[in-house]
Amino acid sequence: MAHPHDSEPPPPSGNGRPLFEKETPPSTTDPDPEKLAHPEPKGKTPPDGGRQAWLHVFLGHMVFFNTWGVTNSYGTFQQYYTETLGVAPSSVSWIGAVPMFLFFFVGVGAGRASDAGYFRHTFTAGVILEVGGVVAASFARTYWQILLSQGVCLGLGGGLMFTSGLSVTSAYFQRKRSFAVGLAAAGAATGGMAYPATVTSLLDTSLGYPWTMRVVALIMLVTSIPGLLLYRQFHTRGSVGPLVDWTAFTQKPFVFFSLAFFLHSSGLWCVFFYLGVFARERLHLASTQTLVIVLNGVGVVGRTLPNLLGERAVGTMNMSIFLSAVCALCILAWPAISSITGLYVWIVIYGIFAGGMQSVLPALATQQCDDPHKIGTWTGMALTMASFGGLSGSPIQGLLIQVMDGSYLGAQMYAGAAVVAGCLCLIACRQTRVASLGWTTVWARI
Repeated sequence: MAHPHDSEPPPPSGNGRPLFEKETPPSTTDPDPEKLAHPEPKGKTPPDGGRQAWLHVFLGHMVFFNTWGVTNSYGTFQQYYTETLGVAPSSVSWIGAVPMFLFFFVGVGAGRASDAGYFRHTFTAGVILEVGGVVAASFARTYWQILLSQGVCLGLGGGLMFTSGLSVTSAYFQRKRSFAVGLAAAGAATGGMAYPATVTSLLDTSLGYPWTMRVVALIMLVTSIPGLLLYRQFHTRGSVGPLVDWTAFTQKPFVFFSLAFFLHSSGLWCVFFYLGVFARERLHLASTQTLVIVLNGVGVVGRTLPNLLGERAVGTMNMSIFLSAVCALCILAWPAISSITGLYVWIVIYGIFAGGMQSVLPALATQQCDDPHKIGTWTGMALTMASFGGLSGSPIQGLLIQVMDGSYLGAQMYAGAAVVAGCLCLIACRQTRVASLGWTTVWARI
């Protein structure tokens, strides 16, 4: 029997509306589902455009140019160091893997410092360390000296620049964040063309290795000056909470995304590190530097178009799953390549889709948190988890090549399996995100 008070309406408020209204779940026919997938952040609303916002996209482009552009160029150094230092490929790969690890690992500290209002200190320290590391490498003569300078010092500086720059750039955008980060991430492709071309053209001349590295350091310094002068935080002062926001790990989408980032970091860069050595040893290609330039050059398309399509048509998360699946298929098909022509066709396809993944993943990392004051912290946490994939992936692949007597099959299968597992984690991230929004449709633009 119903209670007599059940039929009474709730008491009115001062404006004539009930004090308590029953909340209804979001409808699957919401006229603008993007508002549910990417709700407006707390506090000041990002401009999503305008001169200042797009200026910061350019500044972010130069940050990617000097961080991931250098990492994507490491195939040039991998081949040179293997020939001149007389050490195994697995050992040489640590010189490239350590910066990748540190780009991600220092993310928690760099992101937190940016959130707390210390962006300029963080970014400036990053530029000094990165440029100083390359200058120090120009004086290095042994493996350990190069590892400490080009590996550790450059990696620490790049990590401070990358996470802080990414968090500040992304804070200027909400609806267009994926596309904006994609344009910034295209700097990894332009840097991936500029640095190998510079190193290749100078390394075998009378300048030699020392002055080649000093020229690289000069390029880094000059292209970092705009960021030092023009970067401005959209949110000038953030929260002063803990270094790690543990509430992030209660969100299943964030956990699955971080696992996906870890796995992709372990597999995607195998091609960028070992392409040149593979072409020389297996296909007997005399000059392999063009391969690295082409691989990075086509990434300009991959780092911009998928983000635009994902943002305006199918959803960034959906696009990332598609890109990941194609990357996995490409890596697993790598052992079937037996001609130079086939290799060029393959690297064009892989370069486009791998470039797309390398830009979509950072864009998705900035979308895991809706509070603009915590974007840097959450992004840094995701990047730090991904760092261990970047640290372990390439050395494991190099070790597999070594123990299999120069065969690349084990490394190729390891990289392919890592990307397949990462794709599955992205699917899980998508499904838990859809469930958290209360959607019941099979297809959702997210």
